[in-house]
Parts: sequence; C-alpha cells; structure tokens
Amino acid sequence: MHLKILGAIIPCALILFFLALPNLYLSRICLVPKILYIRSNTKAMDNRTLSLQEKEAIVKFFGKPIEEMNPESYRQLLRELRARYHPDNFEKFGDETVREMATEKFQIIEHLASRIEDHFKNHHGIQVSSEDFLQNDARFAFDRMKIEINTADKDLKYHLFGTYYRWLVYGDSYKIPGTRAAITIDDSHQGSSIGYRETIRMYLTFGENDSTDDIVRWLFTKIENRADSLIIHKELVQVDFQAILVALRRQSYLSIGMNV
Repeated sequence: MHLKILGAIIPCALILFFLALPNLYLSRICLVPKILYIRSNTKAMDNRTLSLQEKEAIVKFFGKPIEEMNPESYRQLLRELRARYHPDNFEKFGDETVREMATEKFQIIEHLASRIEDHFKNHHGIQVSSEDFLQNDARFAFDRMKIEINTADKDLKYHLFGTYYRWLVYGDSYKIPGTRAAITIDDSHQGSSIGYRETIRMYLTFGENDSTDDIVRWLFTKIENRADSLIIHKELVQVDFQAILVALRRQSYLSIGMNV
C-alpha cells in the first residue's frame, strides 16, 4: 500500500520539479546582470528619484541608507569600496569568473556613486563629485598611508630609506627630500639572498603643505623598473607616475579650497 502511494507521489514530484526548472533558470539569469536591471528601472523613472532597487543596493554596498550620508562620509565609503572591489585586486586568483564578478560589482558601485551624487545635487543643492581630488585647489594629507612594494631587488628597501650599510629595523623613518613627508618601515629587514622576492611594507605620512607631485616623483624614481607591483592603501596601482599620483590623491583627498 505504502509502495503504491510512494510510486504515485514520486512521478508527480519529478514533473513539478522539471516544470519549475525554467523559472529557476530564468531567475538566475535575471540576478546576474544586476547593473542592467538597476539601470533599466532608473530610465523608466524620473531621473531625479532613486528607485527602490537603487536604494536597496546603496544599503547593501555602502552599509547605510542615503539619508544617513553626507558628502564626506559618502566619499570615504566610496574610496573604501573602490579599493575593495577593484578588478585588479582579483587578478592574483587567475580565475576569469572571479574577475567578472568583481568587475560587475565594481560597475554597480560606480553607477550607484553617480546616482548618489545626482541625489545630493537635486535634493540638497550640493555639488558632490567623487573626482574632486583632481581639481587644482584640492587639498591632501594622510597619516600612515600603507604602501606595499613587491620586488626581487634586495637593495630597493635600503635605497628607499637611505640605509645602504645597515639593517632596517621596524619603525625606522626617512624624510622625503624637499618635503616634510616621511616613510616608516613596517617590518625588520636584514638583507636577503639573490633571487629572493619580498614585499616592502611601509607607511607614508604627509600634511597639507606637502606637494603630492614631489612625493610621487621621489617614490617613482626609486621604484621605476625595480618594483613588480605596488599597492597604495589596499589599491593595486600601476608602477607609473600618473597612476601613482592619482591613487595617492584619491586616497588622501581632504577637500577643495580652504573650507573643510
């Protein structure tokens, strides 16, 4: 008796399962291109108004609703998100799927950033740009910005700190010529054998009166053709003068003009 009932239930269950498969597959397809979904819904609405999907995405990525943000907190959160989800950070995994997922998230974050800036402008009359750090009168400063340099050049660390004939000890500092900026070593280094690869970890501290151009020019001349990779405050940066300058300014941006 029980076998007959079970024999009747199983085929029905299988039929229902296969009928549901297209819907499950379709829902997966709809979930993948989230940015297209968000953008398509935005176009259908007043461009001045955030859609429900956008508001939910802002909370998901930025950690708080837009009503609880101000321009400064928004910029800080955006810097952290860009550093965390930049696709270059996922190259080390060597997995195309992982990189595509990171790229998708990064694109969503950039789209949400533009919508948040529109919201500040349209509803509060505040002109906010995540690229304010590119303005001529932008101001910069940072206390202990972490910089990591991957290299096979065993002498690079000593050339950076001007200690050619002695070991580097944790906490050793070096003042960058022509500025008040300084770098501080994060690890103790006692030399290495030929062919040994290492990561030089140090902190950069500079104030508003220091020239970011001078700081970057000094750093670039030291590591050019000697560093294999460079990470500035969790952001993977190309070993190129302009790329380093943009990354350093983005991370250390304070405000425009004299008003903080």
